[in-house]
Amino acid sequence: MAKREHVKGVSASDLSDEALELIAARFRVLGEPSRLKLIRALEGGELSVSDLIEKTGLTQANASRHLQTLTQAGILGRRRDGTSVIYHITDPGIFQLCELVCGSLQTLLARHTSAFTSH
Repeated sequence: MAKREHVKGVSASDLSDEALELIAARFRVLGEPSRLKLIRALEGGELSVSDLIEKTGLTQANASRHLQTLTQAGILGRRRDGTSVIYHITDPGIFQLCELVCGSLQTLLARHTSAFTSH
């Protein structure tokens, strides 16, 4: 079994019910593919809403709704530039989380693939 690292000395068993609820809420925010598209689009730096719509293929209404949710969750920040609203990542740890999840999924998929190709 793999050894688990503890973040800042806190293990999952040390977390209160309230802390676990906050963590679950964070994952719920990230559980929407459109929000992940927006985060991925912002990985290269800040973008306007129109740039985000172009990069993600989302509609204006859909993008605005998801941008608001991500901003309220503290993952994104926004600023005005004339008549444009510019979004940026405020929590760069989000990229580490995404890399961790992607790596875990790649490992899982590789195991499943090898189960079908091995004799």
